Amino acid sequence: MNIRFFRPSERLQPFIRYYWVLKTNENLDTLTFPIGCPQLIFHRLNRFYIPELKALQARFSISGQTNFPARLQSSGDVETIVVVFYPHAISPIFNIPVSSFYNVEIDGFALGDHRLNILADDILINDNAETAIKTIEKFLLSRLDESGLYNFNRVNASLKHLFINKAISVENMAQNACLSKKQFERVFFNSVGMNPKEYSKVVRFQKSLWHIQQGSRNFADIAYSCGYSDQSHFIRECRSYSGLTPSELLKAQPVYSDLFASPTLNSI
Repeated sequence: MNIRFFRPSERLQPFIRYYWVLKTNENLDTLTFPIGCPQLIFHRLNRFYIPELKALQARFSISGQTNFPARLQSSGDVETIVVVFYPHAISPIFNIPVSSFYNVEIDGFALGDHRLNILADDILINDNAETAIKTIEKFLLSRLDESGLYNFNRVNASLKHLFINKAISVENMAQNACLSKKQFERVFFNSVGMNPKEYSKVVRFQKSLWHIQQGSRNFADIAYSCGYSDQSHFIRECRSYSGLTPSELLKAQPVYSDLFASPTLNSI
């Protein structure tokens, strides 16, 4: 299995966390969790089957915010390119209600966006992954709507505090965004596709995965560090988002935090 991560261009770095490319001829059966970031997914060869949805991912799919675990399965011959956005970065680039992606996999071709369909066709037939990513970058830059950055910056300010303090209240997040609580909840939902209280749960779960990834096995300390009320609370939410307790998860597969881990990034 070969996984490579690529750094976005400087202009897109506030919006794109990274691109990753997976190539493998091995059979895959991997448990995935809510990661807190929407994604564009291009399957150039075989697609992933998701048993929880009883469906194959589309050759070009858009994945939004989720609150449930899922397995990705394939019988080999996989070459997949994924664009991982920051949680609030879809709105300034795509004129699509982010909430429509909640807990679903959307076929990108079904959106009826002619230019997006042309992009997907180009990516799916391109022989070179790096060239394909450059094509994606050019498209995303052309779609970046500067007028949508006002709310992006407000939500960005609140997210920075949330990523540092997982127990921060919605009221304090609203203050960081210079909005009333009601205004903030509306803006956050429209920008992220999930209400702030629910998204905070995903963030602290992902941070708990990061602690486990770093080698911590003291679940009480992890619970405290991530803003859970106690160890039992952490275990319950881990089971909710992964289907397993932390101990069971450690035995099932390597633990990795998609939201907080920092992979080595290659230049395009």
